[in-house]
Amino acid sequence: MTAAPEELASVLAPVRHVLLDFDGPVCSVFAGFSAPDVARRLVELLSGPDGPPPGHDESDPLALLRRIADEREDLVPVADEALAQLEMEAVDLAQPTPGGVAFLEACAASGRSVWMVSNNATVAIERYLDAHGLRRLVAGQFGRVSGQPKSMKPSPQLLSAAMTAAEAKPGDCIFVGDAVRDVEAAHAAGMEAIGYANKPGKDAALTEAGATAVSTSMDDLAWAVMNRDV
Repeated sequence: MTAAPEELASVLAPVRHVLLDFDGPVCSVFAGFSAPDVARRLVELLSGPDGPPPGHDESDPLALLRRIADEREDLVPVADEALAQLEMEAVDLAQPTPGGVAFLEACAASGRSVWMVSNNATVAIERYLDAHGLRRLVAGQFGRVSGQPKSMKPSPQLLSAAMTAAEAKPGDCIFVGDAVRDVEAAHAAGMEAIGYANKPGKDAALTEAGATAVSTSMDDLAWAVMNRDV
């Protein structure tokens, strides 16, 4: 069940630092350069005399990177770098999420810091933020650690790094993300999570994963940030 804006306001009231996923709450990274096409391009770049890389049938490029890390660790540095370049191409065609900018602006206006925490490459996140004039609204970006796919969520590594940068405790923070792995990473880092259900069926999955609240609208979350006393 999704939460009413007033319920979201209650959850957000004590939060001083918002850790925010990138692909989903801020934009749809692969809207113009689809995830399957990115995965295919990555496979082409990594294929050689020994054939295609592990996971060559994956349609999710991040899942492909995980498979490579599990089965061909020697390929990880070149695979990660190649994927980062493809992600930078993708963000040039990304579709902004309705209400995403309003949420960032509401956090800034209410004195909350926002830390971008994403499985996407940091260079791609920064490219998007700069292109859309949003860097001023984000305190820091924590994409996957280059050459370390295992840093990706559901690992809490990136969230913990953001908390350290913010000099914050888990109780001061909340993570907003659109995937079950986001909720799992938040819990592993000791904090609560708000699920952003941007597709049908996600609300049930995010609730089952243990999200404190679930919203289908970033505009509702923006309103909730600014109405902490309702």
